[in-house]
Amino acid sequence: MKQPYKFKWIFALSLIAMLLLLSACGNNSGTAGGNTAGDAAANAAAPSPENSAGPSAAASSDTAGASTVELPKEVRIGYQVSPNGELLAKALGLLEKKYPDIKISWLKFDSGRDVNVAAASGGIDFGLVGTPPGSSGIAQGLPYQIYYIHDVIGKSEALVVKKDSGIKSLQDLKGHKIATTFGSTSHFSLLSALKQENIDPSTITILDMQAPDIVAAWQRGDIDGAYTWQPSQTKLTEDGGEVIISSAEVAAKGGITGEFGVVLKDFVDKYPDFVKGYISVLDEAVKTYREHPQESAQALSKELGLTPEATLQAMNEIIVLDASQQTSPEYMGTPDKPGAFGQLLKDTGDFLVEQKSITASPDLSVYQHALRNDLYPVN
Repeated sequence: MKQPYKFKWIFALSLIAMLLLLSACGNNSGTAGGNTAGDAAANAAAPSPENSAGPSAAASSDTAGASTVELPKEVRIGYQVSPNGELLAKALGLLEKKYPDIKISWLKFDSGRDVNVAAASGGIDFGLVGTPPGSSGIAQGLPYQIYYIHDVIGKSEALVVKKDSGIKSLQDLKGHKIATTFGSTSHFSLLSALKQENIDPSTITILDMQAPDIVAAWQRGDIDGAYTWQPSQTKLTEDGGEVIISSAEVAAKGGITGEFGVVLKDFVDKYPDFVKGYISVLDEAVKTYREHPQESAQALSKELGLTPEATLQAMNEIIVLDASQQTSPEYMGTPDKPGAFGQLLKDTGDFLVEQKSITASPDLSVYQHALRNDLYPVN
């Protein structure tokens, strides 16, 4: 049977090589957050706002003399606790420093499916989702577009089982209770791993839980394992767990996942200069992330609730992308030559149809048109 998550060789070979290099050399990257797909009308937890109006001092040189550019009075960013460049930008207050006169509201979400619900209702301007929820959102016609690819997921998401469970391989999962967040990048990787090993998912009790609930269920002894992301993954391994397989290994066989930023169409149409400004902030954060990993880990540890040492390890488990990489053939490409990321979204959407998560996956062109590669270069 044709694997629905198969994509262009140039994309696969490039990312697999990067993942292998990451594992061998310990590049400074970040960890993946919990991103979920599913129906945008599904129930979602209410976001918790963290509002920051920024310093009251004079505007930075980036905004000085920009009176002719229309800017919003408030920006609502739906973020997830995923230690990539966006979370570092939040931790360091980079956006507030660039736009001190704009109210920046950070709204925390536990999963990509919750971000989709917020986007559908107009409750956010920006959001972070993973490839499954993002593909689902595009397929269902949610009013957003992709403006930035944050990271490619590697070891930051993994299947963790209890050491005394008797589970030593995927084949041993039969008859056990395994938790994951349905429609998420972790759920996608779990199902992909089972398919790669010709294991029937119905032989396993797969439970739908948000990441915080997974940790609680683990502590109560309600589950034997979980496929989840950071920081939950570290919490499980520190509490008697061991990793059976990671998303880096699943990706090497074709099941690649990643995280990207979406922006509401109405917002980017009205404030394209602000979106470009935010891209420049994310680019600055990624460069800080790479060039100053220790300081970045210290800042991110407060957001993650992990030690700086555990945070640094988690940062080495994904590949973060800067602005210059966004329009490469492996990712968004250009308006004239769309990149392979559109095909990845299409293949992911097809996989979600097969799993009955969504009813239909549109043509490749629909996914490609969702890529706002026309926003680049930003400088």
